[in-house]
Amino acid sequence: MKKLDVAIIGGGPGGSTCGAFLRKYKPSLNVGIFEREVFPRDHIGESQLPVIGAILQELGVWEKIEAADFPIKIGATYRWGKSDDLWDFHFLPNGVFHDEPRPAKYEGQRLETAFQVDRAIYDEILLDHARELGCEVSEATAVREVFRDGDRITGLKLANGEDVEARHYVDASGHAGILRRSMGVGIEEPSALRNVAFWDYWQNAEWAVTLGVGGTRIQVMSVGYGWLWFIPLGPTRTSIGFVCPADYYKKSGKRPEELYMQALQDDSRLRGLVQNAEREGKFATTKDWSFVSERMTGENWILVGEAAGFADPILSAGLSLTHTSAREAAFTLLELDRKGDAKWLKGEYDARNRRRVLQHIKFADYWYSANQHFSDLKEYTREIARDAGLDLDAENAFQWLGTGGFIEEDIGVGGFGTVSFNALQQIANRLSDAPSQSAVDGFNGFVLDFEGAKKIQVPHYEAGKVHAVPAYQRDGKILPLNGLLAWVVKALEHSPRIEGALGYLAHTLPKVGIPFDPMVHGGVLETLEAMLRDGWVVGRRYKTGEALVGNVPRENSFIQSNHDDQLPEDRVAAALRK
Repeated sequence: MKKLDVAIIGGGPGGSTCGAFLRKYKPSLNVGIFEREVFPRDHIGESQLPVIGAILQELGVWEKIEAADFPIKIGATYRWGKSDDLWDFHFLPNGVFHDEPRPAKYEGQRLETAFQVDRAIYDEILLDHARELGCEVSEATAVREVFRDGDRITGLKLANGEDVEARHYVDASGHAGILRRSMGVGIEEPSALRNVAFWDYWQNAEWAVTLGVGGTRIQVMSVGYGWLWFIPLGPTRTSIGFVCPADYYKKSGKRPEELYMQALQDDSRLRGLVQNAEREGKFATTKDWSFVSERMTGENWILVGEAAGFADPILSAGLSLTHTSAREAAFTLLELDRKGDAKWLKGEYDARNRRRVLQHIKFADYWYSANQHFSDLKEYTREIARDAGLDLDAENAFQWLGTGGFIEEDIGVGGFGTVSFNALQQIANRLSDAPSQSAVDGFNGFVLDFEGAKKIQVPHYEAGKVHAVPAYQRDGKILPLNGLLAWVVKALEHSPRIEGALGYLAHTLPKVGIPFDPMVHGGVLETLEAMLRDGWVVGRRYKTGEALVGNVPRENSFIQSNHDDQLPEDRVAAALRK
């Protein structure tokens, strides 16, 4: 009988991240990770978002990941929406990535970029890091049986016949959901999306664009019956996949590989990039059905990553959701060991992670239903819109997306899942015919409105601890008083007039080490927009004082028409002329 403090099922990024954080902040814990496969092994889910960088840095593994020389993701290029014109989503202003040597530190422009990772290499680095921190890692070790007593897990039976007993259990087994299924926890499938994915790896495909040392954008290209991803993973290796509705695949009469190659030939941009490339012959398939677990915690167990929920890959959010939930699960377990309020800790973990997955599922519904390139899937996209109750007018779609609130608890500003508020508006304008309008336009005052709101506490996860942060809750929406949100509330308490509130922030923030620069100023206006739409402030038009002009331009420094035929400095000049 092996006895542990924490038993983790699954050695992918969810399991290794959770285990490594547990050992980082409490080295005395006996943590076991049980992985059924032997690393390295391939896995899809290679395209990351910038939020992961901070987690890798905190985990102490940034330098190892950076040394692996993965391509630096500075954004994405899309053929998606109303026209055939390509458009870019930049992580850096105007997509300008300054040339710098690698490996680089987690600072400067690298705070805003992400990686495109070869999962065979990436996952092994993370698992080895967890092992170096003291986790007991067992590869080629599947869990065959879960023993339970009511909602409590009493032990595990491994494939080698060994029994394991632990105080806490973590399900990081991905779609297999070993603990989730064993505990009889159901899933919700709130979306009409029922897709399948086909993919292979290619050698010597050309990159669509190269920026600086290792910088590039992934490619997301629509065809009439689905979409393709193109993700460079290294100097010579590229992941190329195709996603389409399961029903379309079944009715096509084609084999998966045949449909995959047809889609690649039907897209002129990607067809050119693979003209001189060769497939590795590792063709694989899976179903991409979005779901969320009905609950993510139990008496002595917790779910992380895709064991807890999965959202369509169109948003590249899979690894972000996995790393984030694994970090919060580890901090929750550490706080439970400090005799923290178990009901509150588990309830908050469950609520915020369900909310994250549901947000991304909802956003994916919008992306699919608004894509006019799906000429062969018109009934399919109409079904998605009907099922979601979605009007494709941008303003109505925007409000529909925000029914759960536009305030992002994780970062204390206005946002939606892993997308900033302003970016969400820009995307809505790209995908819809009638543009979204700024809610702050024409107001020069914002009066706080907490009538009928309940004072609650929400968690803030930091340095291995879970801190209770004051917040307001009303009609299912939450206003946490942390980060920039807390400062905006203080400023409006000082003066509801915009010039007075901005003056207060300009005077106060530098005193606490926060420069009131254009980025912070923009964040304040973005936060005001989110608070206004969520009902936390009421707009006023005072007789004196200049009103805000809240235009939502079609293009800004982060979302632009594609100009890969121009040099970076030409793109900046073109953006400034708009």
